[in-house]
Amino acid sequence: MILIMTASALLSTTTISTRASSPTASYVTEQVEEKRRHLLDSHSLGMGTRAVMEELYEIAENCRLENWDAQGASAIDQETFRQAYRFLEALPLGFIPPSIGVEPDGQITLEWYKSTRKTLSISVSPEGDLHYSAIVGLNKSYGTEAFFGEIPKPIFELLNRVLGA
Repeated sequence: MILIMTASALLSTTTISTRASSPTASYVTEQVEEKRRHLLDSHSLGMGTRAVMEELYEIAENCRLENWDAQGASAIDQETFRQAYRFLEALPLGFIPPSIGVEPDGQITLEWYKSTRKTLSISVSPEGDLHYSAIVGLNKSYGTEAFFGEIPKPIFELLNRVLGA
């Protein structure tokens, strides 16, 4: 039973959260998190997760001060960085990482661009709101979803449609 739960947790889209407080539960949680980090670092499963996290950090560092673009842009808030980092951590293993950008209002943009007819852009706010727009074929989708540590279903479905064949 524990092996099934552990394998499932390693391949899940988010980190493990548990209300259990026994030493055994804490140990299992720590071990699963360590193994998941190891898998994320592998090139074949992590698909460059470390590289995209480093890119996020570098962009946040370059845009941490007001007027970073010399045109009055807002600085990236530490909470915006944290929310974007958590979103990237929540992506399933093996997912293609996005391109990362910054908007003049200080929000971080994550973009998956496969073609002019397959693209998804997500703007991450410090409050954890995910403002998204997508083009898939002739269809356009847009909206806002709250981020609570897991990729919201409408965004996950759009990701699969954009990145799919």
